[in-house]
Amino acid sequence: MSVRVLVSAALFLLSATGVFGFSVSTKNKEVEVKENEGIDLTCSYSADFGSNARVEWKFKNMEGSQAYVVFDGKPTDPYSSRLSMYSGSNVRFSKVTRKDTGVYDCEVSGNGQFGEVRVTLTVLVPPSPPVCKIPSSVTTGKMAMLSCHDGDGSPPPTYRWYKNGVPLPAEPSTISGYQNATYSLNTNLGSLTYARTSRSDSGEYYCEAANKAGPVQRCRAARMEVRDINTGGIIAGVIVALLLLALLGFGIWYAHKKGYLPKKTESKPRPNVVYQPPSLYGDEEADGDFKQKSSFVV
Repeated sequence: MSVRVLVSAALFLLSATGVFGFSVSTKNKEVEVKENEGIDLTCSYSADFGSNARVEWKFKNMEGSQAYVVFDGKPTDPYSSRLSMYSGSNVRFSKVTRKDTGVYDCEVSGNGQFGEVRVTLTVLVPPSPPVCKIPSSVTTGKMAMLSCHDGDGSPPPTYRWYKNGVPLPAEPSTISGYQNATYSLNTNLGSLTYARTSRSDSGEYYCEAANKAGPVQRCRAARMEVRDINTGGIIAGVIVALLLLALLGFGIWYAHKKGYLPKKTESKPRPNVVYQPPSLYGDEEADGDFKQKSSFVV
């Protein structure tokens, strides 16, 4: 690597850290606010950027989509009705929604220099009653999956499962009395999975969703029953099927014996016929001898 490249890199790092006076900063990099309330996002920069420094704000949501909030010193159309700038570089939301959760980058450029600072905004939204999917019946030894999800809470809620009113520990192997448990619980995704169910896993289940924005919410409890394979029922079903087949066969035989069923018509072999064209002279001339049938007198 050349000396020029090293010097350039060092100058860039010194400028970014503010050693040369070019710095961009914020009062609070982590901001939280309840939904429908107002909030300020601050951004300050050194005078070395000049009096005509250009300030822009960019927003990236949780899905990774990026858009301008402030461009060329003015709020963009989607934000102009509820966002304003003050002190030259700070932005003020008069009202925020859950869609405003994400990261905001304040970018400042001037005098041939560039600097930026990032602010993370979390709009607090209480969870709603989660949607739970609990199978009503599972066969012994089979896998069972229980799911719990809430799409409203911000920050994303954590989940807790209950069985018969007792909370299930997230790490059962570390809790006395749960070392032999066959389930795994993901508190972030809300999934409860039994790799191999047993009859002792039967019970009434429900899930809770919680975050710091509001009260805990739970779904309606539902019972999951783990049953053994009904061998007797399977055997009885096979026997009934065989009896029905036997009864059907006997019915067909009896109907055939009594003549209730139509008999098949016997087809006689057709004689071989050789086509003979008719004689030009009639039947009498067929033998090749001419016979006079009548006489006449002149």
